[in-house]
Amino acid sequence: MKCVICKQGNTTPGKTTVTLERDETVIVFRGVPAEVCDNCGEAYLDEAVTRSLLQAAAEAAISGVEVDIRQFTAA
Repeated sequence: MKCVICKQGNTTPGKTTVTLERDETVIVFRGVPAEVCDNCGEAYLDEAVTRSLLQAAAEAAISGVEVDIRQFTAA
């Protein structure tokens, strides 16, 4: 797909790092599958990956995690 940010590049399958912050919790997920723009590097996540990230972040926030760095694993 054409990148909606830079409007120049096309996306290809790749991996990215996603940082989520909620209240006092910060979680960094590495190795997240995404469509990544070959021009500007903007990453696009699909619905299943997004749902998985948000669920993991919610569970971490509930358990009292303040800062966490994780390797992404599909549930």
